[in-house]
Amino acid sequence: MEKLLRVIVAELVEDKDAIQITCDEPDEDGVVVYHLHVAPDDMGKVIGKRGRIAKAIRTLMRAGAARINQKISVEIE
Repeated sequence: MEKLLRVIVAELVEDKDAIQITCDEPDEDGVVVYHLHVAPDDMGKVIGKRGRIAKAIRTLMRAGAARINQKISVEIE
């Protein structure tokens, strides 16, 4: 799943080297949290107007995780 997130975000940002993704262990509900860090200049591109891009990223990640019976959450920091 981390690879999918990296591919999606890499197409949106200019500074691809600044992409950092960390993953927490599943919590008591079985949800795995991915923390996404990008360059400050690219933050607006990842979030989008009114959070539309961020919402789309989260939707794609949830759909991918559902195929392998996982629950995930993406935090953009």
